[in-house]
Amino acid sequence: MSSTNHDTGGNHRQWYAVHARSRHEDVVFHGLTKKMIETFLPRMQVMSRRKDRRKRILVPLLPGYLFVHTDMNPYQYWDIIKTYGVVRVIGIKGKPVPVKDEEIESLRILDGTDRTVSNQAYIKQGDKIMIMEGALKGLTGYYMKHKGKSDKVVVSIELLQRSLAVEIEDWRVEKVV
Repeated sequence: MSSTNHDTGGNHRQWYAVHARSRHEDVVFHGLTKKMIETFLPRMQVMSRRKDRRKRILVPLLPGYLFVHTDMNPYQYWDIIKTYGVVRVIGIKGKPVPVKDEEIESLRILDGTDRTVSNQAYIKQGDKIMIMEGALKGLTGYYMKHKGKSDKVVVSIELLQRSLAVEIEDWRVEKVV
């Protein structure tokens, strides 16, 4: 079920986020794979909405993004950038910035899931949120990490300023701007 191409070699390789053109994640994944660049495209299972039948298909967990594991030397950078469908490598002031290993590991755990996963505004501890469903709908407060069992698990990708909420129960929160 994994969407990873394994590469060997390289000294100080890290994970970097690549922004792909809309609906070009698979094209970019295959283009980078052909170039022998280790690539990870996290996906989730959804039911397709075909007229004649319904079946489970895999779609990107973070639409428009995939990840490469590289030392990001200048040659590798240009090889990635020149791949059809690539918009840019995510970074600050034009310099690629690596994604934290623990964030990639969290995405690997979610890769291929059939759980309900929804993209959320990036939420971090201390952000003001509003409960959008359930008995406490409309209640505002601040997001705090729960000790023990919680109703929702949020995986944050800091570099992309994106979070994924994995639904466990029937409640939902949103960041209040």
